[in-house]
Amino acid sequence: MAATKFGRLAAHDPRFVLDLRMGRIPRPATEKRTLEWMAKYDAQNPEGARPHSFRRLSSASPNTAFKAVPDLEVKGFRHAA
Repeated sequence: MAATKFGRLAAHDPRFVLDLRMGRIPRPATEKRTLEWMAKYDAQNPEGARPHSFRRLSSASPNTAFKAVPDLEVKGFRHAA
């Protein structure tokens, strides 16, 4: 999913991800709302998030092994006290 789409859907701010990358620290309410949206999205999309470089191999080829989905690093939010 594009960063701007994620920002619009999760935080109602298309610049949310870019601002986080540049050091923005979200308020606790924004962090909570975003994490809740992510949990809901994960529940509705059981395939999970995959990097753009991941390509699902066709099951039509019996000699081809499927690649395992790499584990994605989960980072917590930091917020001001």
